[in-house]
Amino acid sequence: MARLVEAARLNTVCQSANCPNIGECWRAGTATFMILGDTCTRNCRFCAVIHGEPWPVDDTEPERVAMAVAKLGLKHAVITSVTRDDLPDGGASVFAATITRIRSLAPKCSIEVLIPDFKGHEAPLKTVLAARPDVLDHNVETVRRLYDLVRPEAVYQRSIKLLDRAKSLLPSVRTKSGIMIGLGESWDEIIETMRDLRSANVDILTIGQYLSPSESHAPIENYYSPEQFWELGNVGLDMGFGHVESGPLVRSSYKASYRL
Repeated sequence: MARLVEAARLNTVCQSANCPNIGECWRAGTATFMILGDTCTRNCRFCAVIHGEPWPVDDTEPERVAMAVAKLGLKHAVITSVTRDDLPDGGASVFAATITRIRSLAPKCSIEVLIPDFKGHEAPLKTVLAARPDVLDHNVETVRRLYDLVRPEAVYQRSIKLLDRAKSLLPSVRTKSGIMIGLGESWDEIIETMRDLRSANVDILTIGQYLSPSESHAPIENYYSPEQFWELGNVGLDMGFGHVESGPLVRSSYKASYRL
């Protein structure tokens, strides 16, 4: 897998974000490809992905991702990206092209897209949904109160609205979101965030422990026990989520194919 990704000049969030589950997911036939380069235009304080001025869009990337998916025989492909606020459509057309090429070259592979907020614009979201992904994911990442600290260039309610709008535009798509805990939020704030996501008709929720990538990132304020994660999972199911994956090492794409 690693050799093919390198040979095809592809990026995976599995590697770029130092995901602790990379071995398990790759062995299970699931991979998360990061399109639109490896440099993000935003600088969130929790994220290991580099930020700065990105390279121009590579028009060959959708084809190369699709060929890799087909060659690997993946059962489930997750397509995410760095945030590209420099592009008029935020990269939505590249998401759509990648979905279309995977459908052509690997028709049995289910497709999940983990998208940025597109600055709240509806047109890019419509572009992605028109390509008919199986799952549309957008992570709120943390509770409302911590956005200015952790995600200063994002807006909590904008992310909630994007998820709600996606379900309205394409009711058949399964929507998904994820949060990290351990950044200093209270238990009540976690529950409030879960309620907000459920009110936006989100189907799938992931909850994981925040682990700081380096000393220059936001510090870990507290650790949660496996029992607390288990409790949050049950709370989520009681709220009406179709599936909740909750655990210390859970990340957005962890066991993604198991939820379809």
